[in-house]
Amino acid sequence: DKPKNLRKLALQLTIMSAMTKSDSRVPVTILTGFLGSGKTTLLNHILDDSTHGLRFAIIENEFGEVGVDEKILSEKSDEEVIEVMNGCICCTVRGDLVEALKRLHKKIAQFDAVIIETTGLADPAPVAQTFFVDDDIQSKFVLDGIITVVDCKHIIARLDEEKPEGVENEAVEQVAFADRILVNKTDLVDKKEITAIEARLRTISPEAPLIRCTHSKVDPMSLIKINAFSLDRVTAMDPEFLDTDAEHEHDESVSSLAFKFDGVLNINKLQDLISDIIQNYGANLYRYKGVLNVAGMSKKFVFQGVGMLFSGDFTTEWQPTDNKECRFVFIGKNLNKKTLTDGFLACKCDAVLRFKVGDEVLANVGGPSNPWAAGKIIKIWDQGNPYRIELADGDKTNVWGPIDTDYYVKAK
Repeated sequence: DKPKNLRKLALQLTIMSAMTKSDSRVPVTILTGFLGSGKTTLLNHILDDSTHGLRFAIIENEFGEVGVDEKILSEKSDEEVIEVMNGCICCTVRGDLVEALKRLHKKIAQFDAVIIETTGLADPAPVAQTFFVDDDIQSKFVLDGIITVVDCKHIIARLDEEKPEGVENEAVEQVAFADRILVNKTDLVDKKEITAIEARLRTISPEAPLIRCTHSKVDPMSLIKINAFSLDRVTAMDPEFLDTDAEHEHDESVSSLAFKFDGVLNINKLQDLISDIIQNYGANLYRYKGVLNVAGMSKKFVFQGVGMLFSGDFTTEWQPTDNKECRFVFIGKNLNKKTLTDGFLACKCDAVLRFKVGDEVLANVGGPSNPWAAGKIIKIWDQGNPYRIELADGDKTNVWGPIDTDYYVKAK
């Protein structure tokens, strides 16, 4: 092997040679940031923006064995998700990235740029290294910049998190290697906190411009084709950057648990489950997200959260060609996989119900002495609820039967 200083010189000469003539290499942007920071939301904003006139090839990387992000990327854009890699892109599937870039170069070259969205647990350094230690990759692609998204609500806790000996703090590495830092979710903290957060980020990355934003909304042209990555800066910060033999370790207490099944689920059961999980795991739950097929609904339900914050909404219509499966991923520390598995699978439901429209039933309305009220089924699968019931109370009050069990609805 070449000594490291000679290797660096050779790389710099190659780069200078490319810059002295028209550089036909495909620019690559690495999009990184800890779990739940807003990377996929940013990517969707870039894809939906019609002002830049660019087309992107997307390489999507997820930590779990069941991918979710490629299911929630914008369907309106003219881009293409070229490759989905499950596993950590900075170690277990880095070789797959090299192979994919080489294999797909002819197809990728038809686009204006490549965007690689890494898993939130990835150290961006080994990913960036890919574009400098392989001659074939270096001749075809050029690393344009590393964009790091940070979540104002959680970033300080992530930066302060103690790791086992020999394990790097991924959140720190993501900030340190950034060419642009999006200070995202500024609406969740006050201005004094934002100032303190930015001061902390400056201690790790003094030079990268900080861009404040909410919901990851920024001008795409401030992030793409900016020629921002500097090998000199990176090697000055990390002299071992070009050392391909350096070991990379993850915190073994952090794991992912993924589910995928055909069929439908009851959204009310899922919401109850998430509430229980948040109470039990709290800050140890780094990320949870899913694309779900909800019984009685024609739209996809996208559900995601970070720690104690979670949200869900119906988004786009299921298409006839879609595989209407449910996908959900938990990523966190010291997860009880059996408890989560059993809880999630318990959210499955049968689309065929016990009662039909017109049946007279008793509905549990929670009264202090007698919770049961007589009524009639007037609709099934109403906004994700198995039953809509009109009570025989003189006012024709409507209530939902949220789950198809005798606890909520039973025969009269």
